Amino acid sequence: MTLARTWSVGLAGVHGAMVDVEVDLSAGVPGVVLVGLPDAVVRQSVDRVRAAVANAGGRWPLRRITIGLSPASMPKQGSGFDLALATAVLAADGAVPAESVGRLVLLGELGLDGSVRAVRGVLPAVLAAARAGHPTAVVPAGNAEEAALVEGVEVLAAGTLAEVVAHLKGRTPLPRHTRRTLPPAPPGPDLGDVVGQPIGRRAVEVAAAGGHHLFLSGPPGAGKTMLAERLPGLLPALDEQEALEVTAIHSVAGTLPPDAPLVTRPTFEAPHHSATMAALVGGGSGLIRPGALCRAHRGVLFLDEAPEFPRAVLDTLRQPLERGSVTISRASGAATFPCRAQLVLAANPCPCASAAGDAACTCSPLERRRYQARLSGPLLDRIDLRVDLPAVTRAAWLEGGTAPEPTAVVAGRVAQARALAAARLSGTGLHLNSQVPGRLLRERWSPPRSALRLVERALERGALSVRGYDRVLRVAWTLADLAGRTVPGADDVAEALGLRLQRAAA
Repeated sequence: MTLARTWSVGLAGVHGAMVDVEVDLSAGVPGVVLVGLPDAVVRQSVDRVRAAVANAGGRWPLRRITIGLSPASMPKQGSGFDLALATAVLAADGAVPAESVGRLVLLGELGLDGSVRAVRGVLPAVLAAARAGHPTAVVPAGNAEEAALVEGVEVLAAGTLAEVVAHLKGRTPLPRHTRRTLPPAPPGPDLGDVVGQPIGRRAVEVAAAGGHHLFLSGPPGAGKTMLAERLPGLLPALDEQEALEVTAIHSVAGTLPPDAPLVTRPTFEAPHHSATMAALVGGGSGLIRPGALCRAHRGVLFLDEAPEFPRAVLDTLRQPLERGSVTISRASGAATFPCRAQLVLAANPCPCASAAGDAACTCSPLERRRYQARLSGPLLDRIDLRVDLPAVTRAAWLEGGTAPEPTAVVAGRVAQARALAAARLSGTGLHLNSQVPGRLLRERWSPPRSALRLVERALERGALSVRGYDRVLRVAWTLADLAGRTVPGADDVAEALGLRLQRAAA
């Protein structure tokens, strides 16, 4: 037979698309023609596949080989097509039965010695195969645990090309990989380690309960980083659908730990302030990769020393934070990534960052204003909670006192508050107070008019924008949920307003 076909999967963002791999052998000068918008990596795969076939004991056909990757209009990127190309060539040459190849979805990079190496994006690729109705997928042994997360697909783990050939010939079947029981996720940092800072602890609890963004400002050693690192521990564990969604992002990004194929806890991303726009949001010159914001989907994105980030880089977060997704466009196509993350910013009050506070500050008023102005107003307007943390006192640090509440206790209150919000928002497709559109909030869940006097006054004098007004109402509902109240009262609205305007008034 001179014509054979098999299946592989291409990636567009975190979504897979089936790729039909066809190989035709014809008379003529020996050579290989590869069509179907392959990138440089796919074009170079021909040499890798030729060497892998020879070193696996096979024979490379000395004929004119035409390889087509369909749909031809979709760009093909990455080395994950190697295994499919090799088996299709062998099937077209009659070395393996073409019927057995045509039923499989094959993923994996080939080494020159014929080994099958792990690749990125196996989980979304196998999910796409399951949606397309393909019952069997051959994947590298290093990706087998990740692929086994998908229900309804038989996962065959391959270590070498020779093993795949033996399986296709019916000699030695590839082992079917079964999903093992995952170990429990290790505990994260405990909130009980944070001494003092009742305002900061309260702000972190409110942020976790309502999914609100948070800005922490204070001198070095005040506990900004400690509070941010403990926020993911207050969030509930991811359900199965959310876990698959987050795992797919990390699979494409290549940050999935080999010993933890499924991300079950909210993630924590803390990029350095030298991060570029592509590193923070996503991009790349070749295959578009998700950035730190996308990897923090369903988790926390922490930007320490936020004023040190380039202002243009920070401002790229504004639209994704509103929409919960980011679309990155290139000349060759576009990729969309979900990025519904909680943003936590941390900053010192001034460039000198004196631990003693304003009394020892050496910065001029102009320097302080310039430093704080590096965070744009439109970005800060999207931050629900803005808290100034004082320096930790000697008494709180050395003498102690009442033991701070641990993460488990606070997480219990957060779970109860989220349950109340989910019950109230049932039927709207929303789950958190921070997700409620302003118009729906004002029309359907507006607090009593008597409770809104302070926030209306702040809106009238220009201390709040209309967006800020809606965000104060969302925080007030979160405070009511934490207290077990059915409707926010004047105290809840006043506390929500204080949590928003504290930094602005500093």
